[in-house]
Amino acid sequence: QVKLVESGGGLVQAGASLRLSCTSSGRTVSSFRMGWFRQAPGKFREFVAALSWRGTNTYYADSVKGRFTITRDDAKNTVYLQMNNLKPDDTAVYYCAAGPIQMESYFYVGDYDYWGQGTQVTVLP
Repeated sequence: QVKLVESGGGLVQAGASLRLSCTSSGRTVSSFRMGWFRQAPGKFREFVAALSWRGTNTYYADSVKGRFTITRDDAKNTVYLQMNNLKPDDTAVYYCAAGPIQMESYFYVGDYDYWGQGTQVTVLP
């Protein structure tokens, strides 16, 4: 049984930084391709960032490129999303996701098998 638990969300002013964490139980994060998605009210869940299972390749949505960074700490079995220069448009519930290493794509909800419960990020103007 795989369980993903996110933490680190909060209420911040525009320009601030937050770091989200996603810890896995049941399997190590290094056995998955890991991703972060977000969902704003009234919108579809959208891709934010992903990390290959070897930890060597990263992928980002254009809207966050240069501001967000996805990393992994194998010793802590945790994946992070460092978010800098936050903007009001970044306001959403952020979800951590884990997918099989043989999946072809990183960018779609259907590419992932396991999801966390989400953590709220609110960015004030």
